[in-house]
Amino acid sequence: MEDNNSGTGSQVVLHGKYKLGRLLGHGTFAKVYHARNVVTGKSVAMKVVGKEKVIEVGMTEHVKREISVMKMVKHPNIVELHEVMASKSKIYFAMEYIKGGELFNKISKGRLREDTARFYFQQLISAIDFCHSRGVYHRDLKPENLLLDDKGNLKVTDFGLSALADHLKQDGLLHTTCGTPAYVAPEVIGKKGYDGAKADLWSCGVILYVLLAGFLPFQDDNMVAMYKKIYKGDFKCPPWFSSESRRIVTKLLDPNPSTRITIAKLMETSWFKKSLQRNRLRTKEELEFYSNGDEVFSDGKEKETLNAFHIISLSQGFDLSPLFDERKGKEEMRFATTMPASGVISKLEEERGRKGKLGVAAEIYAMEPAFLVVEVKKEGGDTLEYNQFCSEELRPALKDIVWTSSTTPTTAAPASTVNV
Repeated sequence: MEDNNSGTGSQVVLHGKYKLGRLLGHGTFAKVYHARNVVTGKSVAMKVVGKEKVIEVGMTEHVKREISVMKMVKHPNIVELHEVMASKSKIYFAMEYIKGGELFNKISKGRLREDTARFYFQQLISAIDFCHSRGVYHRDLKPENLLLDDKGNLKVTDFGLSALADHLKQDGLLHTTCGTPAYVAPEVIGKKGYDGAKADLWSCGVILYVLLAGFLPFQDDNMVAMYKKIYKGDFKCPPWFSSESRRIVTKLLDPNPSTRITIAKLMETSWFKKSLQRNRLRTKEELEFYSNGDEVFSDGKEKETLNAFHIISLSQGFDLSPLFDERKGKEEMRFATTMPASGVISKLEEERGRKGKLGVAAEIYAMEPAFLVVEVKKEGGDTLEYNQFCSEELRPALKDIVWTSSTTPTTAAPASTVNV
C-alpha cells in the first residue's frame, strides 16, 4: 500500500484515498497530520509511524497491540480508529479528527468549576469503564491524552501503553512498569504486580484532582520525593473542594488498591450521578481492520526481531521499588545514559553476543526525551559467570555511553553505573 506521490504535505495522497495536509504534532516514533478523505471530504487525523524505527527499538508488539486495542474500544468518548494502512516503510492510522485540542490546555488556564469538572470526569469514567469491560487497561491516563471535540465532549486517546487481559501473569496481575510519573499508581511503582483497572482508576483520581484544583496532588522538584508522596498517598485537598468532591478524591487516591473505590461504587455516589447525561454507544457497523496488526509489518521479508535482549518496558515510568524494598537482589546493574534507546540496544547486543550461555534482560526507562535509565539483570545462567561478564566486559564496554555529569538530575537515580 504505497503513497501515490513521493512528496510531502498536500502533495501526498495515500492509497488514492487520503490527502495529507498540515502537521498537527509529532512524537518519538510518529507524526500526526491533518488529512482529508478525497471521496467523502471528511477530515481525519493521520498518524504516520516509521516501520524501520519501530522495529529498530523493539516496539513492534506495542504497535500491534495499539491496533488491536483500538479495534475493541468503540465508544463515544474514545478517539475512533477508522482504518490502518501500510507501505513498505510506514504505517498509517486514519483516526477521528478532534478539533478542540487537549483537555490539558483548558486546565492550564486555571481550575474548572465543579460541575464542569464532573462533566468531563463522568465521560472519562464512562470510557474507562467500557475499556475495562473489554479487558483493556489504558495505563497512561493524563490530561494530555484527553481531547475535546468541537462540541466540548471528552475523547480518550493514545493507547500505546495499554494492556489486554491476556497480558496478565499467572497471579492475575500486570507487571510492566509504565505510565507518566505524576499520574502513576503507587502499586505500579512497587513493581510487585498490579491490577490494571485499579491503577487506571488511581490515574482518574489524579485527573479529577487536577480538574478541580488546577495543579497536581503530588508535586516535588525531586522525583524520588514525589514518588514517596505517591506511595504514601500524601496529598491535601484545597479549601475550595466541596465535601463531596473531597470524599471522592480521597477514595480514588487510596494508596491501598484493595480498599480503593471501584468504578461500580463510584458510579453509585450521589456526587457522580449529579447532572449525569448517559452516553449511548454508537451503533456504526464495524469497519474491517487487520486482525492483530501483523499485516502492517509484512513486506515480503522475514521479520526482524530483537532476541538477544528482551526489552521489557520502554516508557516514561521509572521503577523506584528499591526505595521501598531493600531485599532486592544483587544481580542487577543500573546506569543512566543520554544515548538513544536504539543505540543502547545495539551496544548491549554487541556485548551480549560474546556470552551466549547467559540469560540477560534489560529494562529501558525514558525519564525525559534525552535521558534514559537502563537496568540490566540476570535471567539465567551461572551467577559467577554473569558477574564476570558485567565487571570485565559489559561495564568497560558501556563506559562511553554512561551519563557522567557531575550534577545528578532530580528525575533519576544516581547517574552512574551502579550495583543494585
